[in-house]
Amino acid sequence: MRVFKTRTIATDACKKGRVTMGGAPVKPSRPIKEGDIIDVKKPPITYTFRVKATTQNRLGAKLVPDYLENLTPQSQYDLLEMTKISGFVDRRKGLGRPTKREGREMSRFKEDTYADTYFLDWEDDDEDE
Repeated sequence: MRVFKTRTIATDACKKGRVTMGGAPVKPSRPIKEGDIIDVKKPPITYTFRVKATTQNRLGAKLVPDYLENLTPQSQYDLLEMTKISGFVDRRKGLGRPTKREGREMSRFKEDTYADTYFLDWEDDDEDE
């Protein structure tokens, strides 16, 4: 996984305090060494990486896993998935109309939610008798 697509975006993230080492924000020019743990906040989740090795040259995206170990807990990825799902229910103002795909996913989500609620209520009614 490539952490940031460009150096400019990485620099901006450092300046905004979204990149930390040991809980302290880092500057873009901060040198790193093997074993350093780096936290990167990309809302809504925080990725955690351990530096396996350093290099003097810039790398292609495919070579990044050789130098970084992803330590991000599964709970963070679950949070990301929940955020994606809830984005269809609570759409922010100014995003325009939902795309065709988003509309289908909203309909599917609503149908599943309604079906779960209906059948749960129906099963509870049977138990009362």
